[in-house]
Amino acid sequence: MTSVTHLTAGQRPPLVPDVPVQGRRPAALATAFVRGGVAAGLGLGALAVLVTAAWIASPYPDGGPGGALHTAAGLWLLAHGSDLLRLDTVSGVPAPLGVTPLLLGVLPLWLAHRAVRDTLDPGDGRPTPSPAGAVAAVAGGYLLVAAAVVVYTEAGAFPADLVTAGAWTPATVLAAAAAGAWTAHGRPLPAPERSAVALRAAGLALTALLGAGAVLVGTSLLWHVGAAQTSFDGLADEWSGRIAVTLLVLALLPNAVVWGVAYGLGPGFALGTGALVTPLGFTGAPARPDFPLLAALPGPGPGSWPHWAAAAVPLLAALALGRRVGRAAAGWSLRDTALTVLAAGSACAAAVAVLAAAAGGPLGPGRLAAFGPVWWRTGAAALVWFLALGAPTAFAVRAWGRRAQRRAARAAASVPVPVPLPDDPTPPGPPSDAAGALARLDALDALDALDDDPADEGYDYLPAAWEPPPPAPGPPAASARPDPGSSDPESAAPESSDREPTGREPTGREPTGRESSDSGRPVPASSGPGSPGPEPWDPQSSDPRSSAPGPQD
Repeated sequence: MTSVTHLTAGQRPPLVPDVPVQGRRPAALATAFVRGGVAAGLGLGALAVLVTAAWIASPYPDGGPGGALHTAAGLWLLAHGSDLLRLDTVSGVPAPLGVTPLLLGVLPLWLAHRAVRDTLDPGDGRPTPSPAGAVAAVAGGYLLVAAAVVVYTEAGAFPADLVTAGAWTPATVLAAAAAGAWTAHGRPLPAPERSAVALRAAGLALTALLGAGAVLVGTSLLWHVGAAQTSFDGLADEWSGRIAVTLLVLALLPNAVVWGVAYGLGPGFALGTGALVTPLGFTGAPARPDFPLLAALPGPGPGSWPHWAAAAVPLLAALALGRRVGRAAAGWSLRDTALTVLAAGSACAAAVAVLAAAAGGPLGPGRLAAFGPVWWRTGAAALVWFLALGAPTAFAVRAWGRRAQRRAARAAASVPVPVPLPDDPTPPGPPSDAAGALARLDALDALDALDDDPADEGYDYLPAAWEPPPPAPGPPAASARPDPGSSDPESAAPESSDREPTGREPTGREPTGRESSDSGRPVPASSGPGSPGPEPWDPQSSDPRSSAPGPQD
């Protein structure tokens, strides 16, 4: 009979054998590749649904559903920075269309970002590739779908330009994927403190620029609301057309914000090859299409103070950058502060240049070949503003912070620091000054008690604390008359002046006398005739009580 071995729960073999890490990485890379393709498909599908819904709702559809899908594919490539070519022109020459609606690219790039982030997230215990491997795999799957879309658009009305599609589309996808890997690792900043401060200051300045540009565009739209409404009504009469125009306006609204930033920085933007719009004025003959956002532009001619007020856009951004760097540079040198301002300004200027390049582009041939801000002029102007205003602001904030630190240090030094008491009692030592003062007060209280004692009425005083102590008492004298030099207190102390004289006192003696002089020593009363006078008080005597007169026989 075969023996059966019973296994406990801890000894049961796993249902799925452990796969070495080297064997699991190819599977993880394959999963990341699939994730990239799925992300591209989701973005393309969402845009195709939107375009198809607009085609269905249009009362005058142009073409069939195939044309709508080709248009959706072209818009998807346009959202990644690729230019499109419009083939149905009067001259027969294809017209480039390169103004990318920035809001249109938010969803596709966010999907690529999330694909890399989820690939590097080991939440469910699955193997994860390296960050570089995840970025390459996701971008590879995404670009494979993009290549298929480029081929698909060749049969439509808006084919993709192969040069821009091969340059801008991979760059934007790789940037979104790298941002996803950075997010998956907790958005770390460079190790040097100055580099981290420079990046944070650049981000703050860019946010301030875009916010101020949005305010500028909104103010201009409100100022020219009548012209914008007229342009909107002239583009479409039916509700489906108006919805399509509204969606296009919303997609191009971030472009208008970037144009407002370029306008506030100074270089402005071009409305064709011969027209330039700046705060100083509107020069040249514009090739301006009829569109609600373009209706909010200033009129031709030199600018006035409302146009010059656009300089508040870079002013606020430069102050924000300088304040951010100056608050962190309280303990830095002037050289480190200046280098940090330069790094932050350069990073923000580079971001502004990229946004300016993405927000503009050609709208056709000829005069429409240049439309929007010039990227290198916009970036250079931003750098000049940041260095001209951001550096002095950073130096001023740094000086103020160092002054506050010195003031706080002086205030902290003037406050006494409490000394904690020891846990164990200290051994007894010599009495302190306070203890000596208390002892002297106790001695004075004892002297007052002796003076008030009725048993010591024969003593008018006691020796002071600075006088030497009295000598030891000697043997009593044989005669009844006390010796003036005797040290017996009862025989040498005079009677109190408060007692009334009796008949036993000698005649001629005054019953009262001064108890003490200014020095605190008693002055004996004068004797009458026939009685021997007291011996004079010797200041050198060690016992002032030995010279006091005794009672008369």
